[in-house]
Amino acid sequence: MSNQNSYQPPYTLNSVILRLVADISELVGRFSALTDLSQALQLRRVNRIRTIRGSLAIEGNTLSETQITAILDGKRVIAPPREIQEVRNAIAAYDRFDTWQPEVEDDLLEAHGILMAALIDKAGAYRFGGVGVMAGSQVVHMAPPADRVPALMCDLFHWLAVSQEHPLITSSVFHYEFEFIHPFADGNGRMGRLWQSLILARWNPLFADLPVESLVFENQAEYYQALQESTRQTDSAPFIEFMLSTLCAAIREAVATDQVGDQVTDQVLTLIEAIGTDELGSKELMKALGLSHRPTFRKNYLNPALKDNWIERTQPDSPRSPTQRYRLTGKGHRLLLS
Repeated sequence: MSNQNSYQPPYTLNSVILRLVADISELVGRFSALTDLSQALQLRRVNRIRTIRGSLAIEGNTLSETQITAILDGKRVIAPPREIQEVRNAIAAYDRFDTWQPEVEDDLLEAHGILMAALIDKAGAYRFGGVGVMAGSQVVHMAPPADRVPALMCDLFHWLAVSQEHPLITSSVFHYEFEFIHPFADGNGRMGRLWQSLILARWNPLFADLPVESLVFENQAEYYQALQESTRQTDSAPFIEFMLSTLCAAIREAVATDQVGDQVTDQVLTLIEAIGTDELGSKELMKALGLSHRPTFRKNYLNPALKDNWIERTQPDSPRSPTQRYRLTGKGHRLLLS
C-alpha cells in the first residue's frame, strides 16, 4: 500500500551535483540579464521547433526542423503520417505548456492525451499491462506491474509537491522516477522530458524555451546509460548529474553566443542570414551569397561557420555527401535574432 508521508525517492547529492546547481543558477542570472524581452519572444519559436525535433528524434521521428516549421505554419509536408501526427501533437502540447502545473497529476494525464492522440489507444490513461525498456533485443528495465502504477505516481506527485530541494534537483529526480515507473503504454520518454521542462519553467521562464531536448538527442546514448546506471545503483545521482550537465551546457552556449556575437566575421554573418530558418546546400548558399568561386566560399564562409559552431551539417557522418545541407545551430539562431 502507498504511504505518502514516508515516500522518498532514493538519490544522493554529491559535490558534482551541488556544483552544477550553483553553476546553472549563476548562468541563468547572467542569461536573464543579457536577453531582452523582444529577443526572447523571437527566440521562443525557433527553440520550440528545436525542442520538438529533439524530443521526437530521440523516439525515432525523422522529420527535420524545416519540415516541423512547415507543419507549424500549416503547410503540406510529404512524410510518414504517424511522424506528422507526432509533430502536430507536440505543437499542440507546447501550446498548452503554460497552463499546466507540474504537481497536478490530472495535468500530466491531459498532456499525455494530447501528446499521444491518434497514436495509441487510451492516450491520457495509465497503462493496463506490463512494459519493458529495450536496448536492441535486450530488456534493460522491467517497469513495475501496472496495478502499482496509480499508487506509485500518486506518491511521486506528493513528493514533488512537498519537496524542499532545488527545482534543478527535483525536476531531475522526478524525470528519473517517472521513467523508472514507465506509467504509460507509450510516450514515456517524451513525457518525462516535457515534465522536467515544466518543473524548471515554473522556477525560471528561461526553461520554457531552452532547447534541452536537442542536447539530449545529441547525447542520447549517455542519456540512456545514465538511466540504466541510476537503476543499477538504486540511486538517481548519475541521472541527475547527466541532466544538470546537459542543462549547464545549453545555458552556457546561450550566454556565450550573446557575449561573443560581435566577434563573428562579416562573411559568416552574411552566411547565417542567408540560411535563416532553412536547410540549404552549398550551391544554394553560393547563389544566395552571389559567389561563384567555391574555394573562396569554403575558406571565408562555410568552414569558419562550421568551426565556430554557427551552423551544422544535416548529415554529420557523411560530410562529402552530394545531398549535404546546412542549418543554423542554436548558437546561430541566437545570433540571427540578436
